[in-house]
Amino acid sequence: MATSDPLPKTALITGASSGIGLEFARLFAQDGYHLVLVARNREALGALADELHSQHGVEVRVAPKDLSHPSAPAELYQELHESGIALDVLVNNAGFGGSGPFLQTDWSTEEEMMQVNIVSLVHLSKLFLPQIVARKGKLLNVGSVAGFLPGPYTSIYYASKAFVLHFTEALAEELNGTGATVTCLCPGPVQTNFQKRAHTGGSSRANKGLSVDVREVARQGYLGMKEGQRIVIPGWKNRLLTNLIRAVPRNTVTKMVGRMYAAKRAGN
Repeated sequence: MATSDPLPKTALITGASSGIGLEFARLFAQDGYHLVLVARNREALGALADELHSQHGVEVRVAPKDLSHPSAPAELYQELHESGIALDVLVNNAGFGGSGPFLQTDWSTEEEMMQVNIVSLVHLSKLFLPQIVARKGKLLNVGSVAGFLPGPYTSIYYASKAFVLHFTEALAEELNGTGATVTCLCPGPVQTNFQKRAHTGGSSRANKGLSVDVREVARQGYLGMKEGQRIVIPGWKNRLLTNLIRAVPRNTVTKMVGRMYAAKRAGN
């Protein structure tokens, strides 16, 4: 008697319309996952959905949501629940940055940043993790090398990524032995639309040396997630940086990051 094929798995990806999220969507589709794609740009999501369905035959649901709205995670969960869709994988990729002296930056932008980078990420995890654990699935949070550092002039963004890193590590330990895994992808600089929204200025020499291609970042994150790694840092220079800073006094690290920011703003 022939054995029936296993049911296709479903992955939800936030921030899926461009950058790392778009590349994740392509990788999951290549492996036959049905997808739920979340971003603000309905047109871009629709074009990507058509591409993935045409090339890989997977079902793709488009969910235009702005995760800076506090109600968005619960609305998304309810819509999928009513449609009978349960997740095997949740990819919390959506996020954005901002820069400037804290005394001068705009509160509304920083509030939105914390809502997207922290609150929505935690809320989506809270809502979907029970079904992911039941299906022995995977949670992938996108952090940053910035999460290992204090960030003068980018204080909220760096702090938000430190939260993502520590939250992910804690969850990974809590879920150890359940069959579900939790991974934090921590890329360094990646040339995407992220930099434009973050207003971080030109790329410094230091950033160019740490930069990894967006497709390679997504590929390493995807493979690390499949292997159940807790932390994935693409690029040997980025991995070296995160190890070296542990041996350097915190005040020195903070001053170094501040100087890097100044160089980046100057376009050196």
